[in-house]
Formats: sequence, structure tokens, C-alpha cells
Amino acid sequence: MLILDELRKLVKPGVTTIELDQFAEKLIRNHDCTPAFKGYRNYPACLCASVNDQIVHGIPSTRKLLEGDILSLDLGVKLDGFYGDAAITVPVGEISAESQKLITITEQALYFGIEKARSGNRLSDISHVIQTWVENHGFSVVRDFVGHGIGKNLHEEPQIPNFGKPGFGPRLRKGMVFALEPMVNVGSHQVSVLDDGWTAVTTDGSLSAHFEHTIAVTDDSPIILSELDAN
Repeated sequence: MLILDELRKLVKPGVTTIELDQFAEKLIRNHDCTPAFKGYRNYPACLCASVNDQIVHGIPSTRKLLEGDILSLDLGVKLDGFYGDAAITVPVGEISAESQKLITITEQALYFGIEKARSGNRLSDISHVIQTWVENHGFSVVRDFVGHGIGKNLHEEPQIPNFGKPGFGPRLRKGMVFALEPMVNVGSHQVSVLDDGWTAVTTDGSLSAHFEHTIAVTDDSPIILSELDAN
């Protein structure tokens, strides 16, 4: 999250997402880490930068950010053989009340999901609480993309949908490490992928937000590994 927090400070009208990508890569390498995304399945950048109706996997470009945009920043790194993955959605200048509500509800959904990541719960308990919170506020959760296990590989089993009934799936136990990442749309949950083969957008053109943390299940409260004060 250190690098995402630094990127957040740079987000303003007129900045391009490729500039953010270049800054992120410099910071990652200055901290003796390796960008997790760059080259992964031929992805061309180290940062996913998704604007407005782009849900995830937006490829950084020379597109200039505009006042009122919202921008999702998704970043992964590798250090000492292990991966970390996190994402935030930030405003570009002044944004609408609806955009701010979307960002707030999505971030809150992530933390409700984290609270369910406790030893003895079922995997779908995480999914259910995220879906319930989001839909109770009039938004929809993306179903085509999911959270995942993470560790010595960027993506590991199990997949963790952001929707579903509680009480299903593997029972959670101490030592499991997950990347939880609700993706939330103002309109329909349906998704299209652009011709670049990466950028996922809402089919109805509605706004989308994305938050993610890497967390560890313990015998007590889950640990958020991607927080600045994580041990």
C-alpha cells in the first residue's frame, strides 16, 4: 500500500496513467521488489489503471485524467519469493455524489469481507457479506472476476467470488492467505473485454470501483498484510 498511497497523491486532472505506471515501477524497484503484473501473461505494464467504466486490467496509456473521473489502481509486487496484491479507487479532483458513494460502498464491502475471513468460517461467508452490502446500497457486484489465494504465486486457489450464499466452500483455517477484491458497478454486473484483450468494462457504460487487500487468516482477527502498519 505504500506505493499506492504515493500514487494516490499524484492523481489529478491532466496526469496520464502511463506516468503513474512509470512512477510505480520506479518505486517498486527502489524498494528491491519486482513488479508482479509486468509480463504476467504478457501484460505490458506494472500497474492496472482503470478509469470510470473500466472495471479492472486497464492498460496505462497517454490518456489524460479529467476532473470528475474515478481511477482504480491495482498493483502487485513480489518480494523474497512471495506476492502481494492491493487496489484502491480514487477521485480525480471533484467527483459526483454518486461516484463518491460508489467508492465508499466498495471499500466498505472489502472490509466487511475481511471481517468474515476468520478461522472456522466458510469461504462463501466472505462472498455473501460483500454481495449483501453492495446490493443493499443499489449497486451490483462483478461476477466475471474474483478474489483469489495468493502466496508463492500471484494467483492461487481458491477463487473467491464476491457473491453467493453463506455456508459453502472450504472451511477457513489459520495460515490461509487471500487477495480479497470486490469490484462494484453502479449499473449491471455484466462485463465486456476490449480488443486489447485486457481492459474489462461495464457493458452499460456505468461507473465501476475496485478495492483489494492481501490478508491472512489467523485464530483471531484476520491480518491485513497490505496495510502500511502490517507486521
